[in-house]
Amino acid sequence: MSPWAAPPVMQKTNTQPVTPDSDRLNLKLLRVAARAGGMALLLGALPGCQNITGSVPVSQVRIIDASPDAPGLDVYQAGTVLAYNLGFGTVTSYVSVGPGISTISANTAGSKQQLVTARATLAASAEYTVLVGNVAAALSETVLTDQSGPAPSGEISVRFLDQATRFSTGVDVYFVPAGSTIATVTPILTNVVFGTNSGYINVPTGVYTLILLPTATVPVATTVPIYTGPKVTYAAGAARTLILLDQQVITDPGFQVITANDYDSPSTTG
Repeated sequence: MSPWAAPPVMQKTNTQPVTPDSDRLNLKLLRVAARAGGMALLLGALPGCQNITGSVPVSQVRIIDASPDAPGLDVYQAGTVLAYNLGFGTVTSYVSVGPGISTISANTAGSKQQLVTARATLAASAEYTVLVGNVAAALSETVLTDQSGPAPSGEISVRFLDQATRFSTGVDVYFVPAGSTIATVTPILTNVVFGTNSGYINVPTGVYTLILLPTATVPVATTVPIYTGPKVTYAAGAARTLILLDQQVITDPGFQVITANDYDSPSTTG
C-alpha cells in the first residue's frame, strides 16, 4: 500500500444496548447540560473571563529637568525606570506608578551613579511633578502635587516655579490680558526668587502675555522687560505650571519659560 493512500475505513460494531427514544432524548439533554456546565466552570477559571469591577487606582508622575548644567538624567522609582536621558528644560508626560511611599532617584544617564533622590507618599488617583533643579554641584529634587481637576468656573489656574539660578535678585510677574499694557495692570506675583513655588493662582479665562520685571520696578510705556512671552490663549478650567529657567547664554543672566500642562477640560481636548 502506498504511504500516501487513505487508511481503510474501520467498521465499528455497536455494542451499546438499545435505548428507547425517550431515554435517548433524556441522555442527550444530560450530555448538553454537562457540557454547558463544564464550559461555565472553565470560563470561570480563566482570568480574562472574570468580572471586571474596576481598575486599580494608580498615581501619575512626570519629571521636569530644570538644572542648567546637570548631565543627562535617567530617573527611577525603586529601581523601575521612569525616563531616560532627560535634558535641561524637558517636561515628560505623566507615567503611572503604584501609590504609597516612593523613592525616586535621578542618575547620570546610562549609569548607576545616583545624583539626587527624593522620598514621597503618592496618593492613588493623584498627579505629581518630580522637579530636578539647581546647578549640578547642588542638584535638588522635589516632589510637587499637581492640580488634577479644573479651575473654578470661568477661570484658569496657574502656578509659577522659579528655577533660574543665574538671576540673583527677585522679579515681579505680570500676567497681562490681551488689550492691556503692563503699565495698566498689577503684578500677579512680586519678588519671586530662585526656589519659589507660588502654588496655584486662579485668574479669569482669557489671552495673556507673561512679562517679568526686576522687583519693585514701576512700569511705564518705555519700560523694557527682562522677559516677554508670547500671547497665549488659556481655555476655561485649564491648569498650567510655568517654570522660570536660566536663559542659556554666556552674556547677562536672563530667563526662558517653559509650560507644563496640568489639566485641560475634556471639552477642550476631545
